[in-house]
Amino acid sequence: MGAKLKIAGWISLGAVAGALTTMQLQATARNGLAPLPLEELQQLAAVFGMVKSDYVEPVDEKKLITDAISGMVAGLDPHSQYFDKKSFKEFREGTTGRFVGVGIEITMEDGLVKIVSPIEGSPAYRAGLKSGDLITKIDDTAVKGLTIDQAVKRMRGEPNTKVILTIFRKSESRTFPVTITREEIRVQSVRAKMVEPGYAWLRISQFQDRTVDDFVRKLEELYKQDPALKGIVLDLRNDPGGLLEGAVAVASAFLPKGAVVVSTNGQIAESKAVFKASPEFYVRRGGGDPLKRLPEAIKNVPLVVLVNEGSASASEIVAGALQDHKRAVIMGSQTFGKGSVQTVRQLTPDTALKLTTARYYTPSGRSIQAKGIVPDVMLDETPEGNVYAALRMREADLQKHLQNGDEKDEKDPAREKAREEALRRLEEEALKQQKGAGPKPLPEYGSPEDFQLQQALNRLKGKPVLVSRTAVERKPEETGAN
Repeated sequence: MGAKLKIAGWISLGAVAGALTTMQLQATARNGLAPLPLEELQQLAAVFGMVKSDYVEPVDEKKLITDAISGMVAGLDPHSQYFDKKSFKEFREGTTGRFVGVGIEITMEDGLVKIVSPIEGSPAYRAGLKSGDLITKIDDTAVKGLTIDQAVKRMRGEPNTKVILTIFRKSESRTFPVTITREEIRVQSVRAKMVEPGYAWLRISQFQDRTVDDFVRKLEELYKQDPALKGIVLDLRNDPGGLLEGAVAVASAFLPKGAVVVSTNGQIAESKAVFKASPEFYVRRGGGDPLKRLPEAIKNVPLVVLVNEGSASASEIVAGALQDHKRAVIMGSQTFGKGSVQTVRQLTPDTALKLTTARYYTPSGRSIQAKGIVPDVMLDETPEGNVYAALRMREADLQKHLQNGDEKDEKDPAREKAREEALRRLEEEALKQQKGAGPKPLPEYGSPEDFQLQQALNRLKGKPVLVSRTAVERKPEETGAN
């Protein structure tokens, strides 16, 4: 880390969950700020008193104050947030990659929870759950009708408590219950394999505490399988971000020592920093440099980076750095556009404030805020085109998002039209599914059916690539009068 930010503690970058995070206690106002607006504070106190005395039923004072703080912060931009005890715990779980549950990576299919893969060594793994299994009930609650977040919350809980999952296994055409005892799970954010002789696929699903160590370990395993790798596909699709030091380390693994990875700039001195491909910018205090274990060949191996609309923040930093230094070919679709920096300051042992404090910039000085990284080669999701891309949210779709510069904040008519068309197609396909003629869901990343991965491999081999005929760069909103 840079000297200024190193003092503050640990740093994290995420998508909608949060960008740059610096844990520090700060109870006093900064010097030089304007005096507090006493008249408005008196109004706030008056409203508090009226609600307390005149509302139709008694209200909890602490809840009123918490709601007032939450509303004040939420009104700033989509990423600033007040963390109460529950949300702060969830936030820390997200950055550490540790939680108490059964240990499965999931998605939704036909209204049911589909197991993408059990986490190796987890209770679900030991219970024999398999990729492709469908969860129809969690204890006595039917999964149909639940959102994925609601299903996750029901499967998580306290250590050593039990949950009963009802499983439908398509391959065996049978339904059966499995009782699983919850325990602390450590998420594996890095997956890798040799997809063909000489060519490796390495996926990072989120930048967490152990991502760099896992990244290095997976690369070591790949080089043991084939010391003469001809190419690597770094898959950052749907990676929402995570720890900044992880992003800096991953980019540093492929860049020359000392190359600029990312810079940040804002009002306060601590937000002005430049992060380079050197250990002092990604190694934690007292730790060693994990990248030392990597072979020197990693600096020159041909590299393709896959991104899409779900690639945000830390993953955009990696893609932007590798693109600006011409170290990799970026393929896929334009990324989310999360280019703002948040600082998380702990208020009490259980609460904190996440506040937008800066923007970040790629090595060439580009701000990707509300725009994203534009791939060198645009790809569709499938050979037939894009089905879901237009439906995915991006930074520019969020209310109160920071603008890239002085551009007018307005909807993109072309994107709105594409989204309406995509919704119409999905409605038609949903009707087909009811009749048994619907389209297949998108294949799992890294599988032989992964169209974008196959195009990335073609690029590494010098073969023709099926470039998208419809995808175009999203331009920032044009400057104009309100």
